[in-house]
Amino acid sequence: MKKSVNTKIKIKINNVTPLVFTALLIGLWQLAADTGKVPGFMLPSPVKVLKTFITAMPEMKRHIIVTLKEAFIGLAISIALSLVLAILMDSLKVVKKALYPLLLVSQMIPIIALAPLFVLWFGFGMLPKIIVVVLTCFFPIVISLLEGLNSVDTDMLNLLKAMGASKIQIFKLVKFPASMVSFFSGLRISTTYSIMGAVIAEWLGGTSGLGLYMINVKRSYAVDKVLAATLVIVILSMALFKVVEILQNLAMPWHKYMGGRDG
Repeated sequence: MKKSVNTKIKIKINNVTPLVFTALLIGLWQLAADTGKVPGFMLPSPVKVLKTFITAMPEMKRHIIVTLKEAFIGLAISIALSLVLAILMDSLKVVKKALYPLLLVSQMIPIIALAPLFVLWFGFGMLPKIIVVVLTCFFPIVISLLEGLNSVDTDMLNLLKAMGASKIQIFKLVKFPASMVSFFSGLRISTTYSIMGAVIAEWLGGTSGLGLYMINVKRSYAVDKVLAATLVIVILSMALFKVVEILQNLAMPWHKYMGGRDG
């Protein structure tokens, strides 16, 4: 009983600490703006950014919709590709030997360097942005899922093989369920990357989206609008992160009661 109470107190402290630290930083920011330590045109106060966030929302709304559409489509393609490739690499060692080094090399190429090429090749439409999102989100999911599939207890696998279970049955009953924690860990990372990937692609060429909006307001030195757009990106990323957390609790209700430990 005492251990349970201590655990609850510890969880509450862990939840409150980031909020307190964030509030402290915002307070210092507001103080710096009020005392004139930083010029208002360079760094507007949090109050002004919040007011701009509210007043500029009608203007930002259509850009938010475009960015979310690019992020969702790119993330969906990333998940599908990750599932297919992770299962292939786990099932066929030849495929893993051939593709795994290429996956690692692909992460050494900066996406921001490739984005202008995608715009050049595919135009200013949605396709190059989706490709950037896919390349940004794909790696964390496929690597996490592959590690989850490879971490299954070998004794359990040998037992099922001895009982005459087929590869499909082993995958369905043991491997896939055991890899879910790793899969959702990678997915949480990728959901936050998806918004940022779309915004970066829009910075480098686009007709709409939050990235283009930020470029346009930056050119007019509207720093408050740039920060308001940044706040939108943070809120969207946090919301998607929370959605994945909820989906994980629905798909794996036992994980929540085990303390939400990954791995």
